[in-house]
Amino acid sequence: MKFLVCISLVPDTTTKISFIDNDTKFNNDKVQWILNPYDEWYALVRALELKEANGGTVTVINVGSAENDQVIRKALAIGADDAIRIDATGELDSFAIAAEIAEVVKSGGYDMILLGKETISYNSSNVGGMIAELTDLPFVSYASKLDMNGSTAHLERDIEGGKEILEVDTPFVISCAKGMAEARIPNMKGIMGAKTKPLNVVTPKGIAPLTTVVKYELPPAKSACKMIAAENAEQLIELLHNEAKII
Repeated sequence: MKFLVCISLVPDTTTKISFIDNDTKFNNDKVQWILNPYDEWYALVRALELKEANGGTVTVINVGSAENDQVIRKALAIGADDAIRIDATGELDSFAIAAEIAEVVKSGGYDMILLGKETISYNSSNVGGMIAELTDLPFVSYASKLDMNGSTAHLERDIEGGKEILEVDTPFVISCAKGMAEARIPNMKGIMGAKTKPLNVVTPKGIAPLTTVVKYELPPAKSACKMIAAENAEQLIELLHNEAKII
């Protein structure tokens, strides 16, 4: 089977976020970029597990500049066979990214396209559905379990009040959530081998974004913690009701 895993780069969770150009652009200065954890822990690792059990190849794909190569190499160190980087730069929205990936999917003959449930930066959860629509493939979102029986996938999704059980034949697109796999740490052999694995840079189709950023805003700063004595339950209730407005 041929697996294609879509990977994104996101700021490390310890990064201090700021904006420039009148808050219309994200400030990349001194940002430590990492592989999106949901793409890495769930989508990539499950693809590798299925490859190890059933044979095949695992390719990772990313949309971005050459600055992304170092992080892409981490995916290769974890076990991916090769990588594709669509050499697109500038401000790209979810549609433009999905459309660029879809063009690769159409000609790649992939049996399964996997990605994490969302990025930890934008939490939009829409690239997978867009790829599926643009390639006319079935799409299963937020899957927590994936097993294969020949060319048929058996899937589970957590839904309100229970679980949903599905079957779908390849090819299809899937976004992966908690429970799909356990994180892997690249070993020294994988790190050294990643340096020689193919990283193919392809020219983007130049698909224009459908949206533009008007302004970024940081969430309001948290106020100082108020300590209420245990015997002052009425004061606590009053604050929760009138100030926090959660009861």
